[in-house]
Amino acid sequence: MKFKGVIFDLDGTLVNSLEDIADAMNSVLQNLNYPMHSYDDYQYFIGSGLRNLVSKSLPKTHNDEKSIESCYRLMIEEYRDACTHKTTSYEGIIELLDYLISNNIKMSVFSNKSDELTKKITAAMFSNYFDSAVGLTTESLKKPNPTEALVISKSMGLKPEEIIFVGDSGIDMQTATNANMFAVGVSWGYRPKEELIENGAKQVLNHPLDLIQIL
Repeated sequence: MKFKGVIFDLDGTLVNSLEDIADAMNSVLQNLNYPMHSYDDYQYFIGSGLRNLVSKSLPKTHNDEKSIESCYRLMIEEYRDACTHKTTSYEGIIELLDYLISNNIKMSVFSNKSDELTKKITAAMFSNYFDSAVGLTTESLKKPNPTEALVISKSMGLKPEEIIFVGDSGIDMQTATNANMFAVGVSWGYRPKEELIENGAKQVLNHPLDLIQIL
């Protein structure tokens, strides 16, 4: 096989976590008497880390750094306890992971979600499937910065060009391109197919098992 490893984004790619994230943020907004948002709105808030999501969720009148930081801490407190209440893996994901393991394909998760929560959700939803799960520890290393993706590549013992990077957003496709990995988008996530293609997706999957054809 040309490709020997796969790096997956988490939210919108492996799992549908939209409702848990939205519920946690709306709880914070409600307690502060700020306007809440619909699940559809949150589709466009997700992807650049939870701190960024908090900023997008707050009213413009309360969007200063102090308010963002305070609400981010509150949101994390809410979300930490409820991050797997409604979150589910997408149909076909487990079958795909089983196939990849049976064919000795190395797998990791790389998310802009905090490292703590990325590891917690990955362990809860996909025990023993992934070599590693890497989330955000430093804001400057957030996708589309390829640094962490390249660290994962090295830990896998693979060249970047031997790795498929799978995600649901333009940021994921940019990350793949920046890391010299094969960019594959998914149509079931939070962003439209057009965004994926515009940002460098070489192919877009309509079902998880479609990845097997690329391998």
